[in-house]
Amino acid sequence: MIVRPRPNGLVLLYAMRGSVLPIIAPRLALVLAIAVAAVALHQLWPGHFPQISPAPFTLLGLGVSIFLGFRNNACYERWWEGRKQWGALVSVSRALLRDIVTLLPEAEAAAKRRAAARVAAFAHALRDQLRGAPPAPAADWLPAGGQARLNARRNRGLLVQEVQAEEFTALYRQGALSDILLTRLCAHLDDMTAIQTACERLHNTPLPFAYSLMLHRSVWLFCLILPFAMVDSLNIVTPVLSLVLAYAFLGLDALGEELEEPFAQTDNALPLDAIVRVIEISTQEALGEPPPPPLAPTDFLLL
Repeated sequence: MIVRPRPNGLVLLYAMRGSVLPIIAPRLALVLAIAVAAVALHQLWPGHFPQISPAPFTLLGLGVSIFLGFRNNACYERWWEGRKQWGALVSVSRALLRDIVTLLPEAEAAAKRRAAARVAAFAHALRDQLRGAPPAPAADWLPAGGQARLNARRNRGLLVQEVQAEEFTALYRQGALSDILLTRLCAHLDDMTAIQTACERLHNTPLPFAYSLMLHRSVWLFCLILPFAMVDSLNIVTPVLSLVLAYAFLGLDALGEELEEPFAQTDNALPLDAIVRVIEISTQEALGEPPPPPLAPTDFLLL
């Protein structure tokens, strides 16, 4: 995610970090080439170049802009829903750490440490599962043999929760936990499982492909045919206006594509590494150990 002071004035004109311009630059070059070709054809055959009324393109542009706005709103809602779920995970993790430290018996210091470490392990496992990354970071927070168990399971977060529940159940059977405390601790695990399920729903359910494909094609058709409708009235200014309109429409289309995948590793995706580090810090502080520093953005990019 791009984290930078909000630019103003001329800085807005040349700020590239966080812009979709590098992504759509080849597409803009194609639109510019077609606009220049339209001007050249109009100059070479002024009396034979077909005249196209811009009125239909006004209606088409209005319709495309409305659908682009709807799609971008839906994509931003997915992005914001993902951020809310990870914010809820931070809250539930801190509540679980608090109860682990305060409610587990003092005689079970090793169990406290293992249970607290699994809170961070769950955050690592969920992030890596959503990004399709290997499970090594989560295994660093698990006891010996944790790496092998993670490699054997597809749903890594669920495995961490199962091991956590086994630990709490064992303490209950030993008489170290009452049924009320066991229920309280397991309620936190239920909340974390619900957050994982919500994130998986966002990850596995993209926007309908047919809708995105139709909108993508409409944007391209509008941008490619528009120069031929404007060249008769604008002449040599046609490439400039075509480029401006293409930047707006193609840029919104590209931005929607990025926001649609909130857990990807793109400039505008959620900073899952930074959120996981927040949970690591809470875990280390709960264990009374020096916490790692928060992640800082590199070149305005926070991963």
